Amino acid sequence: MDFTQKFSLKGKVALVTGASYGIGFAIATAYAEAGATIVFNDIKQELVDKGLASYKAQGIEAHGYVCDVTDEDQVNAMVAKIEEEVGVIDILVNNAGIIKRIPMTEMSAKDFRQVIDIDLNGPFIMSKAVIPSMIKKGGGKIINICSMMSELGRETVSAYAAAKGGLKMLTKNIASEYGEFNIQCNGIGPGYIATPQTAPLREKQPDGSRHPFDQFIVAKTPAARWGNPEDLQGPAVFLASEASDFVNGLILYVDGGILAYIGKQPQ
Repeated sequence: MDFTQKFSLKGKVALVTGASYGIGFAIATAYAEAGATIVFNDIKQELVDKGLASYKAQGIEAHGYVCDVTDEDQVNAMVAKIEEEVGVIDILVNNAGIIKRIPMTEMSAKDFRQVIDIDLNGPFIMSKAVIPSMIKKGGGKIINICSMMSELGRETVSAYAAAKGGLKMLTKNIASEYGEFNIQCNGIGPGYIATPQTAPLREKQPDGSRHPFDQFIVAKTPAARWGNPEDLQGPAVFLASEASDFVNGLILYVDGGILAYIGKQPQ
C-alpha cells in the first residue's frame, strides 16, 4: 500500500462541532480534502447556514445541524439523525468552545459554569454519544481541541484553563477506557491562533503600534508569529487517520514552540 494512503480519510464520516468558521472550519475542510464526508453543528440556524455557504464556496458538500453540545437530549438526537442520514460517525472533533477573559475575583460562578459546561461537559456529552456506535463498527477517532491552557495558567482565564486542563485528562481517560475497542482519543493544543476569537488581542493601537499582548506572544513564540488555522490541519488529519492508530491519550501541542521556550533574557 502507498504509505500516503495511511493519511486518507476516504469513506469516513467526520463530525466537527462548532465548525461554521475558524479552527473547526479549517480542520473540516482538511478532512474533506482527505476524503471524509463532513458533518458539523452550531448552536443557531444562522450559524449553520453561514457554515454551509462557506463549505459550498470551497466546493464541499457538508451536512449541518443545529445542536447545543451541552444538551444531552439534543446531542443524542443529532447523533441518531446523522447516523440515519449520513452514516456512523468515524471521527469526532470536539471543537466547540468559548472563553471569557475576566479576572477570577470578578467572575461570577454563573460565567465560570458556562465555560466549563461548553468546553468540558460538551466534549463529555458528545464523546459519550458516539462511542457506542464506534465500538459496534470496530473503532473510531475522537480529537479534543485542548489548549496551551491545558498546561499553563494566565491572568483572566481561570474558567478556560480549568476546562481545558480537565479536557486534557478526559482525553487521557477516554483513551484508557476505550482503547481496547480500537478507539483512539487524542487532543490538539493550539497555541495562539489568529481567529475572530483572538482578534481583539491583535488590534492595532491608536498610535499604530501593535497591541501589547500581540507583542508579548510574538516574543514568546520561537516561530515569531501567531499561528493560522491552517497550521492545525496536518496534525488534525494525522490524528484522524490510520497513521495514528497506535497513538492514544496524546495532547499534540501546535504552538510554534511556546511550551518549549523559557523566553529571552531581558536586555
